[in-house]
Amino acid sequence: MIVVLSGGVGAARFLEGLAAVVAPERITAVVNTGDDFILHGLHIAPDLDIVTCTLAGVIDRAQGWGIAGDTTECLQWLGRLGAPTWFTLGDRDLALHIYRTARMREGATLSMVADEIRRSLGVAVKIVPMSDDPAPTHILTDHGELHFEEYFVRERCQPAIRGVRLHAAGPVRPAPDLLALLTSAEAIIIAPSNPVVSVGPILAIPGVRAAIAATAAPVVAISPIVGGAAIKGPAVPMMTAAGMTPTALGVAEAYADLIDGIVIDTIDAELAPAIDALGIKPLITDTIMRGLPEKMALARATLELTGLAIATT
Repeated sequence: MIVVLSGGVGAARFLEGLAAVVAPERITAVVNTGDDFILHGLHIAPDLDIVTCTLAGVIDRAQGWGIAGDTTECLQWLGRLGAPTWFTLGDRDLALHIYRTARMREGATLSMVADEIRRSLGVAVKIVPMSDDPAPTHILTDHGELHFEEYFVRERCQPAIRGVRLHAAGPVRPAPDLLALLTSAEAIIIAPSNPVVSVGPILAIPGVRAAIAATAAPVVAISPIVGGAAIKGPAVPMMTAAGMTPTALGVAEAYADLIDGIVIDTIDAELAPAIDALGIKPLITDTIMRGLPEKMALARATLELTGLAIATT
């Protein structure tokens, strides 16, 4: 099994390419749930839904999130009633949240529901939330402590970041069989996701880093930082606040105890010697995923770095 540690949009695009070059049944996406929160009484799981809907082919590609062709009639009526509307929820999108919330109130775990949803949408890639426990990520700002989605969506990343608090609701256990999945994997890939708030919450779960460090499988990462900038989202200020250098080299340093190799963009080729000096093998290629051909090319390059003898198409 190829295990991919995943955030939202960047990871979803990479997984789309990976599933096009290897049998999707051989892939498991372990998805960040630090962005999950309750709104209008519903359990919202942004990264799980982005990954699932992208692989199902129903994502709104212009946004990278939400469902293509969706409407917002319900949200407009919520606004008329005085409810908050800062987090856009489409009518089709709401069906996922309603179903998830109802099933969890019946006693199903988040892992169970994630599997039910991906099967219903015809997704062959296995999708596993990092934990069934609440694990909210909070951003410490000069406007106070905010849930990640409040900072990212409602405040549009405007408040200055003072720090990040992972697992803000308390202790978090790994999802069932997650540690066994990591130790038995054929390869582990860290997707091009924010190392602080997308991959960080996964790695902060007790036992996860140790399981990855102990595996005999190759472990490689793909840098989400290209030319000192993030392709999407606030990775640069968050890495800075976390004491990381916001470059491809900084990403390699953040994962230095875990990875054997890292894929970096051609624009960052000059950083390759410094990465190599860390004992991490760099692979230089175009990492910008403009369309499916580029996603597939990045997936092939990443598989090449793992050294796996897996036939690609």
